Amino acid sequence: MFVFKFDKAIQAVAYLLRREPSREMNYMRLLKILYIADRESIKLTGRPITGDRVIAMKQGPVLGNILDLIKGIHLRSPEWSMFIQRDEYKIRLIAETGLPNLSRFDILTLERVAEEHRSLDEWDLVEFTHNFPEWRKNDPGDSKMKKIPFPDIFEALGRTTDPEIEEEAMEDRAFARLFGG
Repeated sequence: MFVFKFDKAIQAVAYLLRREPSREMNYMRLLKILYIADRESIKLTGRPITGDRVIAMKQGPVLGNILDLIKGIHLRSPEWSMFIQRDEYKIRLIAETGLPNLSRFDILTLERVAEEHRSLDEWDLVEFTHNFPEWRKNDPGDSKMKKIPFPDIFEALGRTTDPEIEEEAMEDRAFARLFGG
């Protein structure tokens, strides 16, 4: 439904890593915090921060494009690696990105979600996200992964999709097809 916003995604990741004294974090933990922040943004505004596709995996929901960037298999991985470096199960901020594409709301949402879950490690967050109805409905079982449709997330949050937001998302998709992105 939404278009993945690479610039917002990399800036959101950089923001979360910048909060850490070591400027690094276990990447599964980071993926969970980002998903929870996107989910919270949907709950409050009807729109995610990153626009990324959501995938149900054994360890719970993750943002698919960001996972591919972390793994180095995304088309924009070379650009990502100028700012974010992976070392085993950790990712580290190696260069500043700035935050021009994140709104004040996006930053406050990332901050609040990160702070609310500060005491949880990646495995605690796996357990936490296994309680989300959209993951339970799309539990991949024995398969490696399964897409979680945005309508399932909206339903889990007790929201209906807003026709204006759907129209904007459709325009974003058309723009992305025409101009890449």
